[in-house]
Amino acid sequence: MKEDSYNTKLSLNQQPARSHQMCRTIEEYAPAVDHHVDMLSSTSDDLNLIPPLNFAMVDNGIFRSGFPDSANFSFLQTLKLTSIIYLCPEPYPEANTEFLKSNGIKLFQFGIESYKEPFVNIPEDTIREALKLVLDVRNHPVLIHCNRGKHRTGCLVGCLRKLQRWCLSSVFDEYQRFAAAKARVSDQRFMELFDVSSLKHLPIGECSVLHRIN
Repeated sequence: MKEDSYNTKLSLNQQPARSHQMCRTIEEYAPAVDHHVDMLSSTSDDLNLIPPLNFAMVDNGIFRSGFPDSANFSFLQTLKLTSIIYLCPEPYPEANTEFLKSNGIKLFQFGIESYKEPFVNIPEDTIREALKLVLDVRNHPVLIHCNRGKHRTGCLVGCLRKLQRWCLSSVFDEYQRFAAAKARVSDQRFMELFDVSSLKHLPIGECSVLHRIN
């Protein structure tokens, strides 16, 4: 895949992205596409571009959302995705798998079980491995999603923010903006205690200076 502008934002070593035991990978099925994000044209077709639930841009080349369905496929095509990081254990629906095949998108699945407090079991090793994929610009543009785009996705993005040196209050504010009334103290505790030291050797690049610790 050719180098693109995202390399100025986040970088990783040049070893190919790999699957691992805690991650199921669906290989890229279609020829490589030109991975860049197009500006949405102001035409009547835009009326059919419906983003998934809780969709947002996290950083250059990194997006988050709830579970996309067929109504969202046209919108996702505008992102020119290279990969999707899926944080649920359930099999990917056939319609979604066909969409990936037809658009040359790779799927990385991390089966993090859903839970309700007080029974909390967020697998730190799994979050760490998912972060490595998020940081590898060769997987960009990448969409991170779980079911509703609140808790599992929120924890992964929150740990990314810690790597980007956001202060905890800003990490929690972002998490709560998506989780709203469903915000969990256990999720915020997990993000607070998450150890980023093993990932600090990965170059992160500049991030939102308004949220960084001086």
